[in-house]
Amino acid sequence: MLFTTKVASIVTAFLAAGSAASASSAFRKAKSSFSTSVISSTASATSSAASEVVSVAQWATLGVTQYPNIFDPNAVDANEVCSGYSLSGLKTTKTGLYGRLKLLKACNVYGYDFDELSLIVEYQSAERLNVQIRPIDLTYVYVLPETLVSKPGIDTFTPFIDSDLVFTYTASPFSFSIVRKSTGEILFSTAGNPLVYENQFIQFNTSLPKGHFLTGLGESIHGFQQEPGANKTLYANDVGDPIDANIYGVHPIYVDQRYDTNTTHGVYLRNSHAQEVLIRDESLTWRLLGGTLDLYFLSGTTVKDVITQYVSSIGLPSLIPYWSLGFHQCRWGYNTSNRLSEVIENFRKFNIPLETIWTDIDYMDSYKDFTTDPYRYPLEKFKAVLEDLHANHQHFVPIVDAAIYHPSPLNESDIYPVFDDGIAADVFLKNPDGSLYIGAVWPGYTVYPDWLAPGAQDWWTKAMVDWHKKVPFDGIWLDMNEVSSFCVGSCGSKNYSQNPVHPPFDVGGPATTFPLGFNITNSTDLQYYNSIWYTYTHTPEPSTTTASTTTSSTTVSTNPMNTKAPGKGNINYPPYAINHQQGSHDLAIHAVSPNATHADGTPEYDVHNLWGYGITNATYNALLEVFPGKRPFIISRSTFPGSGTKSGHWGGDNNADWAYMYFSIPQALSFGIFGIPMFGVDVCGFNGNTDMELCNRWMQLGAFFPFYRNHNYLGAIDQEPYVWESVAEATRTVMAIRYELLPYYYTLMYEASKTGLPAMRALSWEFPYDKSLASVETQFLVGEAILVTPVLEPLVNYVKGIFPGVPDEVWYDYYTHEPVSAGPGENITLSAPLGHINVHIRGGYVIPTQKPAYTTTESRKNDWGLTVALDKAGSARGALYVDDGESVAVEDSLVVDFVATQGSLYTFPRGTYDVCQPLATLTILGVDSKPRVVSLGESKISNFTYVNNTIFVENLQALTSAGAWATPLVISWE
Repeated sequence: MLFTTKVASIVTAFLAAGSAASASSAFRKAKSSFSTSVISSTASATSSAASEVVSVAQWATLGVTQYPNIFDPNAVDANEVCSGYSLSGLKTTKTGLYGRLKLLKACNVYGYDFDELSLIVEYQSAERLNVQIRPIDLTYVYVLPETLVSKPGIDTFTPFIDSDLVFTYTASPFSFSIVRKSTGEILFSTAGNPLVYENQFIQFNTSLPKGHFLTGLGESIHGFQQEPGANKTLYANDVGDPIDANIYGVHPIYVDQRYDTNTTHGVYLRNSHAQEVLIRDESLTWRLLGGTLDLYFLSGTTVKDVITQYVSSIGLPSLIPYWSLGFHQCRWGYNTSNRLSEVIENFRKFNIPLETIWTDIDYMDSYKDFTTDPYRYPLEKFKAVLEDLHANHQHFVPIVDAAIYHPSPLNESDIYPVFDDGIAADVFLKNPDGSLYIGAVWPGYTVYPDWLAPGAQDWWTKAMVDWHKKVPFDGIWLDMNEVSSFCVGSCGSKNYSQNPVHPPFDVGGPATTFPLGFNITNSTDLQYYNSIWYTYTHTPEPSTTTASTTTSSTTVSTNPMNTKAPGKGNINYPPYAINHQQGSHDLAIHAVSPNATHADGTPEYDVHNLWGYGITNATYNALLEVFPGKRPFIISRSTFPGSGTKSGHWGGDNNADWAYMYFSIPQALSFGIFGIPMFGVDVCGFNGNTDMELCNRWMQLGAFFPFYRNHNYLGAIDQEPYVWESVAEATRTVMAIRYELLPYYYTLMYEASKTGLPAMRALSWEFPYDKSLASVETQFLVGEAILVTPVLEPLVNYVKGIFPGVPDEVWYDYYTHEPVSAGPGENITLSAPLGHINVHIRGGYVIPTQKPAYTTTESRKNDWGLTVALDKAGSARGALYVDDGESVAVEDSLVVDFVATQGSLYTFPRGTYDVCQPLATLTILGVDSKPRVVSLGESKISNFTYVNNTIFVENLQALTSAGAWATPLVISWE
């Protein structure tokens, strides 16, 4: 959710205006009426004078200026002043080694050194080795509980001799290395760099080979590679998608792909504290603000091996409900239930498949969770809209924000049962003195669920169950869960009687930005919009709409306050300042403060990065009660290792800009590494205005991401795909492809739930020994078989793409079935007029399809098809997974294996799930000559066509009337 509020009435006026003059008049009128309505509602709720609008005080948003260590030329280098530890008393255990590390000499550079540490080495499997280092005395150290975040354990007892990873060490000063036993390759080594372990600062280094290729280490908007010079900050942050900075989630895992040895390995650090990782030409430095070192080394030896090893150890992704693969439409600005209904109807009117409609905070009563606005979304009318939606096999997903409104004690009518129930259950975060921690978000002063509190799950489940009885939603969208606050500290502790108050930032008008190239392709529209913006921005605001309540001085200290402290240390201002992407780098800006306290005494400092993970787990468990036996569908903004077991993720508040469409691909590939395959971005862009060309290209690109949603914000122009005819046509074209491929996508998502391998894949993962593919992030694969080459820049009608593996591999155009003529490593030019996205099928694969329909429910009832893309040897293989698409515990399923060889295709079904739809079509690509006859079993098929070396057979229903996969089939051509 964007920080700058946009006004629904202004947007309505903007969209309804027929000319620049009338639009300008509408803006002035809308601004005036909005200000009056805000004054009136605020006065009613707070008993304030009608001339006042109470906002969160501006002083409350200002943090203490921090100077990030990495920018400070005078910062002390811990490698230069610290001596490290010496190892003694090393013992062999049943599963590894145990020893003690003694501090050689205190350096106390960014905290106070621990004198003595324990070293635990555990050989957990043939592919995974764990190294733990932690203080002997854990009194002031947060150890991440296994009950909170999954801790990889010993798969089976593996004697040292069976492991391909070997732990070696130097005793004094202590350093260690991880070596691949089979080749002698050093994968990780701290040699030459002292271990620094202080109460608020931990640092270790590893050497890297020159020319390394690292991926992972998120979340940020960045290219796929973490190149030398990159500084990665890992701290959950409510911020609108800046490039190269920390944003919503934290994933401390990197993959090291080495082309000189054709090997790959991974390193995962299980730690929930704020972190920084500095990547240089021949080294990687990891810095933590607390906790323990809990390192996992994954042997690989390919990227796909590493992903499987990592995701299997943190928790395999949950299998998604089938319907979630359909198209989702949302925006901040569907300000009435009538408007929501209109959008739903428009999609059907323009024959654009709509699976799920979403609502942003517009539907809420004063932005409070689990409420509906009685005027804009009257409950009975809203329920009628949803009943019609469900009758058409469509779905509804609402937003749920992280914070809970705190009612005003001065207003007897300000009643909020969810808050009262939470107080009774004692489930909200506290200040260190035991009082409620009260921040501010959309509804005003708010409190925050404490997911470590014993009663939090039951309270949250009750809220979800009760709400579903009123509003029959189908899934949940979790937002603002980094966790976000619009003020610094417990700003509402002395002010909550003023509720509801407004956010501490200006109310704005329409977005004034458009994508690159808009002035060329839309020059007439640009003049029109400019006239509106000029009028709006030059209209004075009424003088009676801004009155802030302050309770202390607005002076902000510039003293960094980053001093060392014993025990837990300086919680709010740790001695080492990370490069946190907020105005003054204060950890508490747009977040709950580090000293907020959980029920077990844990400060938020230790578990800030886990707040989104906590609400995701609680929501998943609650939805199991709402929908007994059915798979919960959750999309969460803040994520952590293991989040994929419960939810998907979207890329956050991106911009309507070509650069962000480009970055969406490396974002998706990174989240594939992180174990969250259900990923997508706000198609056409969230912040700012999109335009026809960008939305055309992005709607087509987004159709190949697992999660496919169009979403934009309140002040932007409409961007539903039916707004422009060219976008509508391009969308219908690409959705026909997506819905046809739903069985293939669902099979890939099933595979992800069993192996961890994501549906979207980098070319370098499938062709791991071709270094020329390492940095390719403008193309991607869906599974192993579908290659997507999108246009990612404006004002062009072509795109360049590489076809990996040629001449050994063959690639077929998805539309024409013609093989691509390309040389090894050749970057060829492909025609890409507006409305066309290049898609190619890899030879050697069988792709199951179904005839597309308007919804996934209808599509699942349609006939089956098979596309057989033969490789150069005339062979192909593939698989299909089918179940009911919704059960958590799948009792009946069907797996069909496909094998094509020597002029015949064989199907091998196994399982108990009944599929009654027949096989209708068969397409075989790469057949050198027209066959004399095509046969299905003993039946000869005469009505086939042969074009472009492709056999196309239709009307097979009569031969498979018992169901396409009821029995094994043999289809031959000769």
